[in-house]
Amino acid sequence: MCYDIKASLEAQLNRAKRSGDKKAMEEILEDLVPLTDLPIHHASGFSHPKLLIYTDRSPDFPEVSSWGLVPHWVKDRTQLNKLWNNTLNARGETIFEKPSFREAAKNSRCIIYVDGFYEHHHFKGKTYPFFIQLKNQIPMALAGLWSEWYDGETKTMLNSFSVVTTTGNSLLAKIHNNPKLKGPRMPVILPSELEEQWLSPIRDELDQKQLETLITAFPEDELKTYTVGRLRGKEYRGNIPEISNEVVYEELQF
Repeated sequence: MCYDIKASLEAQLNRAKRSGDKKAMEEILEDLVPLTDLPIHHASGFSHPKLLIYTDRSPDFPEVSSWGLVPHWVKDRTQLNKLWNNTLNARGETIFEKPSFREAAKNSRCIIYVDGFYEHHHFKGKTYPFFIQLKNQIPMALAGLWSEWYDGETKTMLNSFSVVTTTGNSLLAKIHNNPKLKGPRMPVILPSELEEQWLSPIRDELDQKQLETLITAFPEDELKTYTVGRLRGKEYRGNIPEISNEVVYEELQF
C-alpha cells in the first residue's frame, strides 16, 4: 500500500523546474504553496494532506490537491466522510472498472512527486517502519488519478487524488508482510521517460492497453530502504525533518 509519504517542496517542484519559467515558479511559491501542507517530512494519507499534483490538463503547472480521491458523483459531506479513507490508493489492476476510479482512469490522471514513502514491516507481533526512496535520492514520480468535487456546504471545489498501486516487487514483499493483507503492494513509480505517457489522453482501446503496461512494479535494485522511528503511537515525533532519519532496531531480523 502507500499510506505514508515524504514530500519536500523541492520534490513537488521537480516538474515545474524543467521548464525554467521563473515567473511560473514565483507564482507557485507565492500563490500555491501556502495552500498546501508542504513541506511534508511524514504525513499519513488518512489526514488527507494537501500537496501539489501535475495533471493531464496542466502537465507543467501544478494544482493543489487533497489526498483521497472524491468522485464527482459523491452527494454530500456525509457520503464523502464514509468514502474518503477508502480512496487513498487505487489498485492499478481495476482502475478502469471500479466506480470510484474508472472515470478518472480514463480522463483524469496525474503525477505526484515525493521524496519517498514509508511502509510497515511486521516482526514478532510488532511493526517497524521503513523508508523507501530511489537509490539516487531524486524525487519519485508516482502515478495518480485526480478528480474535482463541488462541496455544496462550503460552495467550493475540492481537487483530490489517489495513488495508483500495483503488486510489490521482491523488496516490498519482504517489507510489506502484513498477515491481514492478501499480498504486498507498492505505488506505481514512473521512470522519467514514461511520465508523459501516463498523462497522454486515451483515445481508444489500444491507448488504454499501452497505459496499463505502465502499471508494474519498479525494479528493486533501483530502490534504497532503511528503518526509521515510529510513525504511530506515543513514540511518534510528528512531521519533523528527523522523522526520516535512519533508526536501527537491534531486535529486528530483516
